[in-house]
Amino acid sequence: MNSLTKPERLHSYGAIRRLFKEGRSGFVYPFRYLYYIEEAASPEAAILFSTPKKFHKRANKRNLLRRRMREVYRLNKSLIYNSLGNHRIEIAVVYSSKTIHDYQTIENAVKKVLEQISAEL
Repeated sequence: MNSLTKPERLHSYGAIRRLFKEGRSGFVYPFRYLYYIEEAASPEAAILFSTPKKFHKRANKRNLLRRRMREVYRLNKSLIYNSLGNHRIEIAVVYSSKTIHDYQTIENAVKKVLEQISAEL
């Protein structure tokens, strides 16, 4: 259960475009998040992590932040899966701060994002 497999990653261009066009959004510092919920035969969740080049020019810093976000999600994705029911959810988490925060700050923020989304379900 504590893995992040290929089907759990949002990678389809059409799905990403639909998410950014029709999805609902919110903000928990330092993240902007979008999510799109639809009815499905089986519960599924797909997630996308993004760190804009606009804020962090160096790829190693963007990779560090994405690794931290993925790790926190991987360990806490049960918050989403426990409340899915018969829904498919697509989530995008965008890091929107110019400073590089430590793991604990990112963990608290991602948990809050997941709790807010699961409350919406």
